[in-house]
Amino acid sequence: MSVSGRRVLPGFRPAISMTVGYVSLLILIPLAALVLKSASLGPSAFWAAVSAPRALAAYRLSIVTAAAAASINAVFGVLVAWVLVRYRFPGRRLIDGLVDLPFALPTAVAGIALTSLYAENGWVGRYLAPYHVKVAYTPLGIIVALTFIGLPFVVRTVQPVLEDLSPELEDAAAVLGAGRFATVVRVVLPVLMPALATGFALAFARGLGEYGSIVFIAGNMPMVSEITPLLIMIKLEQYDYAGATAVALVFLVASFTMLFAIGAMTRRAAARLKTGDIA
Repeated sequence: MSVSGRRVLPGFRPAISMTVGYVSLLILIPLAALVLKSASLGPSAFWAAVSAPRALAAYRLSIVTAAAAASINAVFGVLVAWVLVRYRFPGRRLIDGLVDLPFALPTAVAGIALTSLYAENGWVGRYLAPYHVKVAYTPLGIIVALTFIGLPFVVRTVQPVLEDLSPELEDAAAVLGAGRFATVVRVVLPVLMPALATGFALAFARGLGEYGSIVFIAGNMPMVSEITPLLIMIKLEQYDYAGATAVALVFLVASFTMLFAIGAMTRRAAARLKTGDIA
């Protein structure tokens, strides 16, 4: 509150009115339209659309690949953030800027670049082919694309926490006899865990809905490398609008449930860290 007792922003009533109106216009009304459109199918047709083997395979592939990519970023994102925060070296600012590149690069461009790179005749793919490792046009290619677009979410959520974490804590742990592994597990990771979980959730959520960077590298084979957003797009191109919204609704509910669970675990970890119960 300001010195004069008046708030800088408008009062509660106009602020909450604008908030509800804005959220309704951008989120609630489109979601309501999604529910109403899928409801036009009727119960039996709705169940047939959302439980078809092709749809189940697409759900499973999207969730597994998004979780795998977010897990990879949870490990290497922390490593990247650690190097950027703890060390000073030539080119540090350039690497720091490159981390944000997936935010600015059009996803379709990223997909084409990754496909040409990991195809059997690409710069990387040609060295993997003799070992029978095929990346492009397989689920592994989807994980590569989702890892690419999800990296900034982990780095940018962990980086501020690392900057606030004093290196003196690590020095104190070393003086008290803790090894490097124990210092990381007992001193660094508990502090990073809430931010790391948030970064994981953001990367996971982005991976679930990603389309542009995957459509080229996936190969789009039904039951093998067809993600849910692509299945929705195919149904729309076939003028099956109700079927597309039904699949989208199920995937939306499942994704929201998983994100809600991850958010609850994050809040619980943050609360335990705040109270000091981190053992």
